[in-house]
Amino acid sequence: MSINRIQFQHGLSLPEFLKRYGTETQCEAALEEARWPEGFVCPSCSGKTRSVFKVGSHNLYQCKACRHQTSLTAGTLFQKTKLPLTTWFLAIYLVSQAKTGLSALALKRHLGVSYPTAWLMHHKLMAAMAEREDRYLLDGSIQVDDAYLGGERTGGKAGRGSENKVPFIAAVSLGDDGHPRYVKLSPVAGFTLNAVAAWAQDHLTPTCYVYSDGLACFSGVMTAGCHHHVIVNAGRKPAELPQFRWVNTLLGNLKTSLGGCYHAFKFAKYASRYLSAFAYRFNRRYRLDTLPNRLLIAAASAGPYTAKQLRLAEVSF
Repeated sequence: MSINRIQFQHGLSLPEFLKRYGTETQCEAALEEARWPEGFVCPSCSGKTRSVFKVGSHNLYQCKACRHQTSLTAGTLFQKTKLPLTTWFLAIYLVSQAKTGLSALALKRHLGVSYPTAWLMHHKLMAAMAEREDRYLLDGSIQVDDAYLGGERTGGKAGRGSENKVPFIAAVSLGDDGHPRYVKLSPVAGFTLNAVAAWAQDHLTPTCYVYSDGLACFSGVMTAGCHHHVIVNAGRKPAELPQFRWVNTLLGNLKTSLGGCYHAFKFAKYASRYLSAFAYRFNRRYRLDTLPNRLLIAAASAGPYTAKQLRLAEVSF
């Protein structure tokens, strides 16, 4: 049996990570590089020159053009944090390297912080992942399928009408070799023509080729300029439909990941965030060693999130 090169890649070991980011000074240098890769840029006037003042144990940057003052963490995901950067960097490492995801409870135990703090850190990092995923569109040949997050509640509605189920679309773009390249996992208001058309407009490149089962709403992708091909399953099992092999495999992996990692979460409120975090790791699976630094760059470029903002319902479709 041949070795799976994704599963057996070197990645970034914990000793290697600690060697690079084990001190506050190392973390500050890495964050400065991630935030200003080409040198300081004033957030107020875009000036390139600055003076540096020491305030306590941290640096304060003052623009020489407009005299605006900023700190290394201001305007980033780490704004107003009371935790050392070493704790944040370890959280980034743990969240990015966990193939099946990491719960806030597990993060709490690893970092030695309270559960509310771990929950907030976890959701801030997932929000940064979601921001990054929203930048990209799928193209080429794409398999799509309808799916639901959540299950039936005791005494509630059964089947697809359950109030605890969140509908979402799973989409996988394929390379020339027929293997998965990138995925999108997106909650939708429902499986209607208008909802699918709006989803395709936001997530697919016009002229791509979309393959779906006979669910009528998927014809909405044509509104976004995509080509649509229907493959009727006629009651066949997923194993009997090689045309949907990869999207079915993806959904199986997602189910295993969420079921094995999280005891429970509010599907309607946070589905988008959890699905984006799964997609973020999958779409960068070929270079595990670079994932912590890429997530650091995403965190440095993401705006600050308050606990109130993160707890607001994300259902906006």
